Amino acid sequence: MFMSRKIQIQAFFSFCVHFRFQTPFISSLSNHSFVVMKILIGTLALLIGFSNAACPNQCSGHGTCGVDEVCTCYPGWGTGGDAGGDCSDRFCPYELAWVDFPSRGGSRHKYAECANMGECDRELGECKCFKGYEGKACGRQSCPNHCSGHGTCEYMKDLQFGIVYNEYYDGSSPALSGLGAGGMTFEQDFSWDSDRARLCVCDAGWTGLSCEDRMCPYGNDVMDVIPGFDEYATADSNGIPGLAGYGNEVGQIQTVTLYDADDDISNFVGQTFAMKFTSKLNETFVTQPIMWDADLDVLAGYIETALEKLPNRVVDDVVVSAESSSGATGVVINVSFIGRFVQGKQHKLEIVTERCEIGCTPRITGLANLRSFADPVLSTTLSTVQITTAGSHQSHECGRRGKCNRKKGVCECFTGFIGAACGTITALA
Repeated sequence: MFMSRKIQIQAFFSFCVHFRFQTPFISSLSNHSFVVMKILIGTLALLIGFSNAACPNQCSGHGTCGVDEVCTCYPGWGTGGDAGGDCSDRFCPYELAWVDFPSRGGSRHKYAECANMGECDRELGECKCFKGYEGKACGRQSCPNHCSGHGTCEYMKDLQFGIVYNEYYDGSSPALSGLGAGGMTFEQDFSWDSDRARLCVCDAGWTGLSCEDRMCPYGNDVMDVIPGFDEYATADSNGIPGLAGYGNEVGQIQTVTLYDADDDISNFVGQTFAMKFTSKLNETFVTQPIMWDADLDVLAGYIETALEKLPNRVVDDVVVSAESSSGATGVVINVSFIGRFVQGKQHKLEIVTERCEIGCTPRITGLANLRSFADPVLSTTLSTVQITTAGSHQSHECGRRGKCNRKKGVCECFTGFIGAACGTITALA
């Protein structure tokens, strides 16, 4: 078996020292000695050169040469994606693979270079991700067309259920009651892709997977309504009238219940709050501050006025009534949507009750003593918003009597119908 280069060189060097200093003949001949030593040193230099050349490419300066001339590469270096070789190539970042072959035990999504969704540039050590993936290790999805500039690209774990708060907290139980704003975000999902898979969340008025399509106005299908003979329909038991010209058909009624933590609604008097309305195009509008009045009829008038003053006639007509709940521990506010622009199912109102001071809008004191949590001992209920009457109408894009022009956001009504949501009949089709 051959000796290693290092052992050979050490043996040769020992020989040279012995030959130079312990051989009397050469020692006595200085000129010859000088020539011989030059030859020996040159030979030694060649051996050293051969030694350095023993590891491939001298490990490219990115590793150390070890036993049997095998390179031990520095971290991040190798050859063609494998350890060793001449250490001339970089590794790329690793992430959980989007897709891979199962292990013997059946597990998947092992760590892989560029997450198996990109190619590694060995010179730069950077992943070149395939279309639809991004990040230093191609570890997250990119959203199509960057959401077209009309939305945000959100991780799956951050996506919400519903548009407004009380779609999830629907008041069906104390645990599902309460007041707030925005959809429901669930606790962290520990699925492997919960913080990697992404989806466009479109701005108001836009829709589609890449948020490139405009939404069109919503309205009732006018052909589903059979006009009654009454010029004005009979009012219901709450004093809320039916819709003019439509018999006893009624609009959607949303019921807001607000409870004082001390079971004394007089604590609310003089405080201010607001209401937030979200249109079917997902536009949000917040009312002016609403002053709580001890006279509940006056309070109902304030709420009605505030809703009808929202911009763009987004709420064109509502009827509001307010009465104290049993034992005067809370207030029940009924909001009936009877306007033409708010026919059919609407998003639930959101009640803004947190203090909003300087630099905040609308500037309100908030309802400081609002009951926020259920009392299991007293079995008390939380303040909440519910739909207590579904209403007699539907809400369809273009009233189901036209086709939405996705580029313009305008309804192209079928023959015999006109209007922003194709809600007017011009001829019997």
